Amino acid sequence: MKLNDSAYDVLKWIALIALNAIGVCYKTLAAVWGWPFGEQVLETCTAMALCLGTLIGISTAQYYKDRE
Repeated sequence: MKLNDSAYDVLKWIALIALNAIGVCYKTLAAVWGWPFGEQVLETCTAMALCLGTLIGISTAQYYKDRE
């Protein structure tokens, strides 16, 4: 499956910025306001960011390999 450039850019932004920012923000606010599952939300966002980032990295490596 090949992604177009805009889909790739969106997924990369989600993996590198959005998931991490959401996780840290929720964990911080959970500590301040007593919201539940702060640590679990942070760890889930981190795991999802790592997985998505890895898949994007593999896809990028394959793309450049195919261009050779």
